[in-house]
Amino acid sequence: MIEWMQNLMDSMGYVGIFLLMILENIFPPIPSELIMPAAGFAASPQRGDLNIFLVVLVGALGSVIGTLPLYYVGKVFGLERSKAWADRYGKWLTVSGEDLQKASDWFERHGTSAVLFGRMVPGVRSLLSLPAGVSEMGLPQFLIYSFIGSGLWAGLLAAAGYFLGENYDRVEQYVGPASKIILGLLVIGFVWWVLRRRRAGKGA
Repeated sequence: MIEWMQNLMDSMGYVGIFLLMILENIFPPIPSELIMPAAGFAASPQRGDLNIFLVVLVGALGSVIGTLPLYYVGKVFGLERSKAWADRYGKWLTVSGEDLQKASDWFERHGTSAVLFGRMVPGVRSLLSLPAGVSEMGLPQFLIYSFIGSGLWAGLLAAAGYFLGENYDRVEQYVGPASKIILGLLVIGFVWWVLRRRRAGKGA
């Protein structure tokens, strides 16, 4: 799979990254943990084929576009019908009704901020758009949160590939624990920001 993705990026450049990141959200077996580090490597001094900032931008945009199909599925069909479909046909996409339920539970616990922070958590990041659609989260808010979260995630992965060079494929081995640490720091920062705003509001 790595060789196929690298060949696609070599032949199509930024368009290849954009298409791969769309597919990553629709077809989870294609992981961003491989796509973006490979793209970062293509922009590294060893290769110099691409610009690292454009790599991150294109990766984030592709990821956001890729979230829309499940967002509208959730909005039109709801969670239960989507779970039933996944249990019947989802094996082709390696997605089950249980996976969708986990994403929905994550969304329920963290609210709309789950779209922002959840974009950096493997296992639920590509599925969170479905409960966002089910809950009828506004499309502009959904797109903004998705773009910020996807941009941070794409930037971290691309930077790892950029600095690791030919060893970019090692990123996938460490991304699980690292993403949890990053998520924890972001949640702490978000809570601190909310509390600060509330205190400022009370003091006004």
